[in-house]
Amino acid sequence: MQRIIIKVDFFFLKDKTDVQNSHVGTTDENLDRGNWSSNTDYLLSLIGCAVGLGNVWRFPYLAYKNGGGAFLIPYTIMLAFAGLPLFFLECSFGQFASLGPVSVWKAVPIMQGVGVTMVLVSSLVAIYYNCIIGYSIYYLFASFQFPLPWSDCFEWSDENCSTQPKEYCNITSANGSFVLVNSTWLNDNNATCEGSNIFSISVQRPSEQYWDKVALRRSSGLDESGGVIWHLALCLLLAWIIVVAALFKGIKSSGKVVYFTAIFPYVVLIILLIRGVTLEGAREGIEYYIGTHSDISKLSDAEVWKDAATQIFFSLGTACGGLVALSSYNKFNNNCYSDAIVVCVTNCATSVFAGFAIFSVLGHIAYISHKPVSEVAQSGFGLAFIAYPEALSKLPISPLWSILFFFMLLTLGIDSQFAIIEKQVTLNWSKRMWMYDWSVCRSVCLSIKNVLSTSLIHHGSAVLELVGIIYIYGGNRFIEDIEMMIGKKNCYSGCGGELAGFFISPCLLMVSTIILVWSLVTFSAPSYGPIPYPIWGTVLGWFMLAFCIIWIPIFAGFNFAKAKGGILERFRQICSPTPDWGPYLECHRGERYKNQESPQTIQQSKQNENDLSIVYANDMLMISSPNCDQMRV
Repeated sequence: MQRIIIKVDFFFLKDKTDVQNSHVGTTDENLDRGNWSSNTDYLLSLIGCAVGLGNVWRFPYLAYKNGGGAFLIPYTIMLAFAGLPLFFLECSFGQFASLGPVSVWKAVPIMQGVGVTMVLVSSLVAIYYNCIIGYSIYYLFASFQFPLPWSDCFEWSDENCSTQPKEYCNITSANGSFVLVNSTWLNDNNATCEGSNIFSISVQRPSEQYWDKVALRRSSGLDESGGVIWHLALCLLLAWIIVVAALFKGIKSSGKVVYFTAIFPYVVLIILLIRGVTLEGAREGIEYYIGTHSDISKLSDAEVWKDAATQIFFSLGTACGGLVALSSYNKFNNNCYSDAIVVCVTNCATSVFAGFAIFSVLGHIAYISHKPVSEVAQSGFGLAFIAYPEALSKLPISPLWSILFFFMLLTLGIDSQFAIIEKQVTLNWSKRMWMYDWSVCRSVCLSIKNVLSTSLIHHGSAVLELVGIIYIYGGNRFIEDIEMMIGKKNCYSGCGGELAGFFISPCLLMVSTIILVWSLVTFSAPSYGPIPYPIWGTVLGWFMLAFCIIWIPIFAGFNFAKAKGGILERFRQICSPTPDWGPYLECHRGERYKNQESPQTIQQSKQNENDLSIVYANDMLMISSPNCDQMRV
């Protein structure tokens, strides 16, 4: 190894000793950004990113609503031809260049705005996602009580709260008038009531009133903000503290935390499933979920295919930049293809498995409530904080089951949040990897998901991502890039992979986007239960959506104006890779990229060669360039 001896002053020496900071290990091949400590850290981080709240509170309900077992057909098709190829594309894209979701578009500068859009959407998602984690923390603390505070109508409830439906009978009194009497009167007078004379009065279950009146202290509408709910504010603060603490040393710390947060939910799901299938009524719940109540005719409904595509994209975390960010810390020769298969299959299998644990318990609550499963099955907040907690409150040792369930929600949410925040961190890694733009947290906590679905952005970004990489950058060129990392003629690089990547996947993505556009054309004003959103709230949602998308044409126009030459020459430049595009480390560039300027070289000149290792000898400083072969382990 060639050595260059340089005399330096103590000030320079102090700067150089900061190179080996907390996010870089001695075995890392990338001394600027660091690498995952092991492939297991990376795999569990990907699983934690993909397996989130949607697997538990969204997929089971979608399957039930869209035909039960029949829903697995479009779900599997979307996984095979859209989800998996796009997942692999993003992982290999980030790993090849070792860059985040914005800088990686040096490959196709005209598409740089797609990366900006992904980061902006993730910033909005991070706000409401951490709110959900805060709710889970609050319910976790509330579960350390017996009986559970939402198990009955306690002092916080009103006259509409009831654990049983309120039914009255219309009878004729002695003087000929009609009188409504309750079941108690009928029992005391040994009377019966004809079915046509029974009237039911709408009531709220204790779990529903607890969610509205105690947990949320919900106001009358979006235009009434109300005061600070301190118990939720403190739980939200705790949620942010947990996230920042786990990411304090970047992937070196988050990669260890996910050993628990990614594995523990499976332990709880297994426990809940074993307990659920032993309950009365569990069979009926499972039949509704994916059994004899399956309806194959649902496959003719375009909405079913839209839901399948949307669930795949949301669940796998594609088209939002997180996969690119996490994969950018891989070592160059990591087999990202096998990783993609493992994570995608694990994620989707988890969704199906979670449905059995959820619907077995919902079947039990339907059984003891004398209601059909369709009346107790809910999605989202309704499932996580109303229906399922109510079901758990009916079980023996109910606090134990409640603690397990909400701790599972906490771990499911927290590791997905790691990926969302890590995406922001990659934009500013050269300062400190763990820093996060806290101005995002001071933004208006109005979820775009509550006003307008972010599905359009996800599907649109996915289509543009595929068009940019496969048709502008070049599909064959990208496959050659992949082969530089994981070897020639990988099983995905053959005809099947090319067919899926170049034709089938973009076609399916275009179809799903058309379905989404059709859904937006038939858009109706959103509401929270019976309460409609005000017009200004819907308009705000549209502005938030537009604010995220507008950067795609803005950055395309900016890069076009910055290019030199005529119109055609400028267009050619922004559709071609920049001079420094390629593997981050110069030793990985090979013959294909040997004439392009390495980002490592640029970083060295900008930071006074701060990626060089420092050794001492004879009161002098000897600096030696890192060697890829020596750094591989």
